[in-house]
Amino acid sequence: MVRGSVDYVYSLMSTENPIPSTRPGAASADPVDRIIHYHARTKHHFNRYARSLGFLDWVNQPDPFRRFDGAQLISLPLLKPDEEPLSSAYEAIYRHGAVPCQPVSLRTLSRFFEFALALSAWKKAGESEWALRSNPSSGNLHPTEGYVVLPKIDGLDLASGLYHYAPKEHGLELRSEFPHEHVARLLSPFPSDAFFFGLTSIHWREAWKYGERAFRYCNHDVGHALGAARIAAATLGWKMALLDGVDQDTVAMLLGTDRKTDFGEAESEHPDCLTVVWPGNIMSQASNAERSGRSSLPLILDTAIVKELAGATWNGKANRLSQEHGVHWDIIDEVADASWKTQADSMTVSVRVGLPLSSDTLHASRMTSDAGPSAGQIIRQRRSAVAFDGKTSISVATFFHMMERVMPQAEFPQLERPIPWDAWPYDPSIHLMIFVHRVEGLTPGLYCLVRDNRKLSFVQQAMNPELTWTIVPGCPDGLPLYCLLEGDARKLAVQVSCHQDIAGDSAFSFGMLAEFEGTLRERGAWWYPRMFWEAGLLGQVLYLEAEAAEVRATGIGCFFDDPVHEVVAIKNLALQSLYHFTIGGPVEDRRLQTLPPYDHLRPHS
Repeated sequence: MVRGSVDYVYSLMSTENPIPSTRPGAASADPVDRIIHYHARTKHHFNRYARSLGFLDWVNQPDPFRRFDGAQLISLPLLKPDEEPLSSAYEAIYRHGAVPCQPVSLRTLSRFFEFALALSAWKKAGESEWALRSNPSSGNLHPTEGYVVLPKIDGLDLASGLYHYAPKEHGLELRSEFPHEHVARLLSPFPSDAFFFGLTSIHWREAWKYGERAFRYCNHDVGHALGAARIAAATLGWKMALLDGVDQDTVAMLLGTDRKTDFGEAESEHPDCLTVVWPGNIMSQASNAERSGRSSLPLILDTAIVKELAGATWNGKANRLSQEHGVHWDIIDEVADASWKTQADSMTVSVRVGLPLSSDTLHASRMTSDAGPSAGQIIRQRRSAVAFDGKTSISVATFFHMMERVMPQAEFPQLERPIPWDAWPYDPSIHLMIFVHRVEGLTPGLYCLVRDNRKLSFVQQAMNPELTWTIVPGCPDGLPLYCLLEGDARKLAVQVSCHQDIAGDSAFSFGMLAEFEGTLRERGAWWYPRMFWEAGLLGQVLYLEAEAAEVRATGIGCFFDDPVHEVVAIKNLALQSLYHFTIGGPVEDRRLQTLPPYDHLRPHS
C-alpha cells in the first residue's frame, strides 16, 4: 500500500467495500471474544454505517438532566469568576505544588463542580435553547452523571453521605445519609479530608441518536469527565486518583445504581468508576512513611464497609428521561455485561510523603497565578468547534507543546506524572496518527506520536514496514514524534472521518490508535471501556490546549474504522482507532445566541 507519499495512499483508498474484520460470534463464552464482536459490528464502513435508528425521534428525545424526585437538593453557591476561590493561571495547574491548596468547603466544592460537570453556557436559536457543559459530550447528549461520597469535614456543613450532582440546579441531591463513622472507616486509608467522586453513564441518552455505537461514545464521555474533574481539582490544589482496583459491583453499591426500586421505569445508570480526591498538601500519616519518605495509597475499597453503607436509608426516585424508547439496542447490554469488572485488584500507588507548602512556595504560586489567562477562563470558554476556516495555522512550537502535554511520562511514579496523567494508574496504550495540514515549520503529511517510547517497536511492527519513521527535525527531547509520509493529507483525513470537512479544514487532525487485542487478552475484557476513557482523557487535555492557543478543537466520533487502519496497513487487531480529533481556526455560527449558564437561578429585578 505505502509508496512514500500521502497522495499515493489516497489514490488507492477504496470507497466501495468494507475491509474484512475478525468477527467472532456473539455467542462466544469468552468475554474478550464478545468485546471484539461488538467492536467489529459497530464499525463504520464506506458503504455501511453501524446500526442506528436512522432518524431522530424528537418526540422521545431524552431529558438531558437526571433528577431524583424526593431527594433533598442542597444548592451550591453560584460563584463569579472574581470571587474566592480564585482560579490560578492555566499554565500553573500543570505544575505540581504551583497552585495553593484550598480546604474542602461548600465554595470549593462549588468551584470543583463548576469546572468539572456544570453548565458553561446556553445556546439559543429561535425558540430552541440547549445547554453546554464544562465536560464535552458526543452530540451534546451528556450520558455522564456525577456523584460524591462526602465524610464529615471541618468547615463543610454537609452530612456525610452520597450526593448526586444536578448540573442545571448546580446543586447536590442527598441520595443517602451514611453513618459518618462508616464513611470515616472507608476513607481511613486515604489522606485527611479526602472524598470519593464517581461517574455513571445513561447509555440510552447516546443510543437514542447513535444506536449500537453508543457504548463507545458513552465511554469517550467518561474519559472527558475524568479529565475535566482532574483539572478542576488541580485548580484548587487538590489531587485525584482513579480507584480502578474496585470491582464494578462495589461501584454500583456505593453509587446506588443497583437499587432497582429507585429507578423503576426510569433509564438505568451504568456504574463506571470511582476516584478519590484530596487536598494536595496533605499526605499519608503512616508511621512507615516517616522512615521511608514514601507511602502507598490503595486503589481499592473495603467491600464489607460499602455493603454496610448500602443498608442505609435512601432518598429519591430517578426521573424518566423518555416516554418511549422505540428500539432497544441489546448489543449495548451485551457489551456492558462482557466488559463488567467482576474482580477486585489489590492496586496501590506510591505517594511521596511531604509537608504542607511553605510560605515561600505559596508566594511563588500566587505570583504565577497572576500571569497569563486563568484556568477558569480557559475552562469556561471551551467549546466544540462545528466548522473550521481552512486557513488558520499554528506554529510548530505550539504543536510541539500540545504533543508534550499528552505525554504521560510513564517512567515517573504515577502521582508525580504530569496532570492529568497522575490520576491514571496505567501506562499509555494509545498513540496518535496525525494528519498535519497547517503547522508552520512542519511539512504537511502523516505523522505518528508514540506516547510511550518503550512501545515504539510494537507500533512500528503493527504498521506497514515501508513507512519512513523519520524523527521530526527540531522535535523537543523526549518527544517521540515521527514523520511517516509527506504530502497533502487533507482529502485523506476528510475521507476517513466520514467525509467531514472539519478533519481537513483544521491545522491538524488525528486518530487515536489503541493497543487493542493484545491488551484485552492480557488484562481482560473489562479493559475495553478504559481504552475509551484514556482516549477521552487525552481529548480533554487537547480541548483546553486548543483554547489556550487561541484556536478550537472538536472530537470526531464518526470515522471509517478499517479504512483508517488501511492508511498505514495495520495488521489484524493489533491497533484499533477509537476516536478522532481535530484542531484549527473555528468558524462561529452567528445565528446562535450565547447566554450565561445560570441566569435562570439568579434573582432578576
